[in-house]
Amino acid sequence: MDKSDTALVLIDVQKESEFGIEGVDSVVNNTEQLIAECRKAGIPIIFTRHINREDTIGLSNKEPLNDEARPVFYDDGTDAVEIFDQIKPEKGDIVIDKYRWSSFYDTSLDLMLRNMGIKHLIMGGFVTDGCLMTSVFDAYFRDYQVNLIKDMCGATNEGAHMASIMIMANWVYDLAVFDTSEMIKKLNGESYRNWEPDYPDQLQFTPESMRETFNALNK
Repeated sequence: MDKSDTALVLIDVQKESEFGIEGVDSVVNNTEQLIAECRKAGIPIIFTRHINREDTIGLSNKEPLNDEARPVFYDDGTDAVEIFDQIKPEKGDIVIDKYRWSSFYDTSLDLMLRNMGIKHLIMGGFVTDGCLMTSVFDAYFRDYQVNLIKDMCGATNEGAHMASIMIMANWVYDLAVFDTSEMIKKLNGESYRNWEPDYPDQLQFTPESMRETFNALNK
């Protein structure tokens, strides 16, 4: 990973709270730290925002609606669609709005990345088993190498978070998995630890071994 062809892509780090995502504060704090390091390193920062129009035009099939027939989640008539104030975009950052889970589906993300000559992505965001995971797979299918920051992601429960990260680790053949502190060390040219697969479907986890297998990603 060369810093000159790397971008930080943050998936849907928005104020929407109806999902009840676990560990939001920790994810936001870690994201704030990594944003600061990326700014120092001259790495471009891209935010995506999931948008559901309050008039319901363009919603996914069976998107939940409230009693007022407005979207339950990411209603663009509310501040739920805004990036957390603690990590809000600055001048020069790129913000891409999307209407489906994957950040690459019918958006300008791929165009922006290719225009900047980006080959490597540092990725984190919400939710691990939804918009984040589909975006990682679509990045891989477009030949970007993904560096997943696992403590910069969150889901509605620990099982969903762990399982989706291990599924990505199993099937994104050039994925690199980091904790925030280890990616910061890498950006600063220090010794670091991360996990990379040796072969497909390497993490043969079961419900009983899930936590043990997930913890092995720290090595």
